[in-house]
Amino acid sequence: MGNIPSPIKGSNRLIWIDAARGFAIFGIFIVNIGAFGAPYFLYGGEGGVWSSNVNQTIMTIIDIFFQASFYTLFSMLFGFGFQLMKDRLTMKQVEIRPFLFRRMAILFLFGCIHAFLIWHGDILLSYSLTGFILLLFLRVKRRTLLVWGLSLLFLGTIFITLSLFNMKDYLGWINTAAIDQAIINYQSNDYGIILGQNYQDWMYSNGGIGIIFSLLFVFLPLFLIGMYGARTVVFHQPEKYRSILLRVWWISLFLFAGLKLGPYLFGNPLWFSYAQDNIGGAASAVFYATSITLLAGFSMGSRVIQPFVYVGRMALTNYILQSIVSFILFYGIGFGLYSKTGPVLHIGIVLCLFTLQILGSKWWLNKYNFGPLEWVWRSLTYKKVQPLRRSQQQS
Repeated sequence: MGNIPSPIKGSNRLIWIDAARGFAIFGIFIVNIGAFGAPYFLYGGEGGVWSSNVNQTIMTIIDIFFQASFYTLFSMLFGFGFQLMKDRLTMKQVEIRPFLFRRMAILFLFGCIHAFLIWHGDILLSYSLTGFILLLFLRVKRRTLLVWGLSLLFLGTIFITLSLFNMKDYLGWINTAAIDQAIINYQSNDYGIILGQNYQDWMYSNGGIGIIFSLLFVFLPLFLIGMYGARTVVFHQPEKYRSILLRVWWISLFLFAGLKLGPYLFGNPLWFSYAQDNIGGAASAVFYATSITLLAGFSMGSRVIQPFVYVGRMALTNYILQSIVSFILFYGIGFGLYSKTGPVLHIGIVLCLFTLQILGSKWWLNKYNFGPLEWVWRSLTYKKVQPLRRSQQQS
């Protein structure tokens, strides 16, 4: 039981998973860049600042098709991959819990560096902490995973939605003092001041019981649903189970449209925003995942998703790279564009950088087996330096 496994080789990977990861990295950046470039995501007031028709249209599109759709997709994929790794460790007769615990501990270190030295909006910290909790569910039956996942998702959503409804007359408050302070501090060329503001924003988002609630009622249910998906044969043999995937596709599309687009027919009330994001976001994540899985079954579709495969195979590196570039662009220690840009320019930045990430990831993977950070993560996890450069037989 002391064997150390080797990483999954490219030929044994499910291509749709890498494509979905890459697509999620794109969608996450679409949402994150607005929060990276201005304080309004945290403290309110974006409607008054970005009030032009073009900006309002872009924000509406982001809210419907991107907001809470891609961290949910990435979270489900994380749970899916967690289960795949557990199954593989079992086949190799490796001690599962110590191995996965070590993997999550290393991810926790990545998360701490990212959250406190680069950007407060980090998800790696939450993923690693939720991963520790997920160790308790390794031997739970498949159906029980789904029951737990859906129960936690709906319980958390109902609780928050009812709370917001009771407070609906007080929602939409704009914290002008916090906005002004954030603009001053992030435009500073003093890294210490920037870090102080970053920590303040992290505490505002995660302080108190906020992070505990998120772990248990946001991330954990999505991870469990992902684990459930990995224990079914549908996503492992999509060509054989295409009819089932199509049913899932239609159901998720219906829920996606109803919960993400539907609220706009009734004035998009703020008190419903949590349900719109949590349940609607989960539905849209399933819709995107099944869409990519179905596309992967066709030659034309596989060519369409291939650019996302390159990015997805280096998801950790590309995620951190987006934050580093945004840090340089927006904060005073770099170009100082914080609060000076809007949705139009944000979308332009995302499209340019993501295109470069596709090209760069393709180039890198032609020469190397893993992305740089993936290589570090794997080497530390397996307690052995992994071969980074591709061999001539692989090329």
